[in-house]
Formats: sequence, C-alpha cells, structure tokens
Amino acid sequence: MVPFDFQPLTRIVFGPGKIESLGELASELQAKRALVVSDRGVVSAGHTARGIESLEKAGIAVRLFDSLHENPNTDDVAAGVKVAEEHQPDLIVGLGGGSSMDCAKGINFIYTNGGEMKDYWGVGKATKPMLSMIAVPTTAGTGSETQSFALISDAKTHAKMACGDKKASCKIALLDPELTVTQPTRVTALTGIDAISHALETFVTKKRNLVSLAFSREAWRMLAGNLARVIDHPTDLDARGAMQLGSCLAGLAIENSMLGATHSLANPLTAVYGIPHGQAIAVMLPHVIRFNGEAVGAWYRDLLGSSTDDNGLPPAEEGYEGLAAFLTRLAEKLGLATKLRDLEVERERLPELAADAAKQWTATFNPRPVHQPELLAIYEKAFA
Repeated sequence: MVPFDFQPLTRIVFGPGKIESLGELASELQAKRALVVSDRGVVSAGHTARGIESLEKAGIAVRLFDSLHENPNTDDVAAGVKVAEEHQPDLIVGLGGGSSMDCAKGINFIYTNGGEMKDYWGVGKATKPMLSMIAVPTTAGTGSETQSFALISDAKTHAKMACGDKKASCKIALLDPELTVTQPTRVTALTGIDAISHALETFVTKKRNLVSLAFSREAWRMLAGNLARVIDHPTDLDARGAMQLGSCLAGLAIENSMLGATHSLANPLTAVYGIPHGQAIAVMLPHVIRFNGEAVGAWYRDLLGSSTDDNGLPPAEEGYEGLAAFLTRLAEKLGLATKLRDLEVERERLPELAADAAKQWTATFNPRPVHQPELLAIYEKAFA
C-alpha cells in the first residue's frame, strides 16, 4: 500500500451561472485589488467581462492581463509580472483555459518571490508566501484549477517547466459549465482528450494511492461517457458539467499521483513541432496503454469494470486492448489524427524526440520503466 499525505487546499464551487459569485468569493478572501489573467479568446467570448463586472460590483479594483500565448512562456509571465507591479494586487484570478491558469500561477511565483521561472522548476522552491488565487476554468481539460503546478515554457529553449509549490494552489476553483459552451468544437476535443488521459494515467502511476484512485475512477466515469456527447450536443449543460467536474477531479488525481509516459511523449511533439498538446496526447495515449497493459492490465480491467454499459466503452473483459481501441475510435470521432506520420513528424527525428521524452519528469512515474529505447519503440508504433 502506497503512503500518501492528502490535504485539500482548494475550495470547489460548482454550478451554472456561478461566475456571478466571483466578486463575493473574492471578498471572502479579503481582496481589494485583483489582477485578472485571461486569454483573448475568452475575452472575446465575453466571459472575462462577466468576471470583471462581478469583481467590480464587490468593490474590487481590477486590472486585466490578456497578453499570453496558448502555451504560456517565460516572456508572457514577465509581461504579466510587470502589470502586477503596476497594479499591486492582493488577489490573482486565472479566468480561462489551462494557459490562463498556468500563466496566473507563474506571475504569482515571480511577483511574490522574485527571480525567474527556471528558479521554481521542480517542487517546493518558493520561499515566501504567495497571493491568494481563484481559478475560473472555461475549458474542461487541464484540471489546473486543483493543481499546485504551473506549466511554463522557456521562451528561448521551449523546454516545458513544471513549477510546483503548495503555496501556488488556488484558494478557490469556480466551476461554471455555462462558460464551456462557447468553446470551439476543436478546443472541446483537444481539452477533453487531455482530461481523459489524466484520469487514465493517474490510475496506474507508481504513486497511485487510495485517494488518487478515487479521483481517477470518478473522473474517468464522468469524462469517458460525456466527451463524445458534448461534441454531438454542444449545449448540453449536464454533459458540459460532467466534463468540467471530471476534469477537475482528474486534476486532483494528478496532484496526488502525478502522470506517466503519455505526457512525457507528448511534450517533445509540442516543443519541436508545435503540435497541440491534446492532439499529441490523442496519438500517444493508446500506445502507452498497450505498453503499460503488459504489466498492469488488471488495473485497466478494474477501471473498465466501473464503467456503465450505455456509453460505448469496452467491457472489462476486453482489457487494455479494448481500452486502447476505444481511445483511437474516440480520437477519430473527435476529428483528431491518430498517427504521427499524419502530423508531419519526421521518422528520422524519432530518436531525438525519444531522448527528450526520457528527460521528462512524468516518465519517472510510469508503472513500467521507460527510457529512451522504450519511448522510441512507442513512438515507432504511433508513427506506423
């Protein structure tokens, strides 16, 4: 039995229309001045304005920072810190997808503790208190709202740095499924498959424990049967809510058990080729399931055994092979590529990608040991 230390750090507030309570929640944290970090797509959809209006109605002075990239980098964080220094906030709100929430955390690290993002690469390197944060996710994917990590890319080297500290955990995660209805279909697909990968990877990592398994199992149940549903019925709030909650629970699972080889393999594809993270995940996940299944197939059968019969999932007796096949069919339904060659990845660069994947922190938590040769073999299968 794996020991664990579980301490809930984030209050979760869920429900349609809950964005209207943002100001009230911020006031409960004694906030007077807030920096809102949001991407321009979310601003265009009108969600940021609703959040700012709620904050201002509560008497909170607000400054907006929306100059960030889809995968936030160190330059984005530096620009956000400059705005924070001008506004002097006592609260930071990350309102948007994983990029907005990660950038908000990155700004919090530097604004409160100084230095550069690379100084916090790893775990527990912030030595001073950090500002309270509220996360308002507008996608159902990263689960960043319940994680203490900021994923920030180095603007020069493109290395993705996981900077984690319990002080970076959000005080409140405000989940309003109405905010996810405006997502473009492709964004729903890319973030949704990422959330599913979180549920599946956390269920089999070396750090899996009784707490993480509970979150992984419920996240899988909510996500697997609803992703295709929200693609077919984008305004179905029940399905949207299930996706948002499932993503949140998968984030809690990550916080308690970490991820595995799928993310190790996906990150170099994004860094080298600019392939969206969710697309890279969609290609690699079935092959990692097959690789891991040779060692932990019983765990996958256990997870499938908890699935309902009306959501198109394979029965438990089909095991990891049935699960991998389901994931490929799901990716195809979502309009995502399922082979590396279809993403213009060059076969001759696979050894280089595998070497980069072997350096990823998440590789160390995979249930089967993975080094450059094993990761190369998985890339080769994904290319064929």
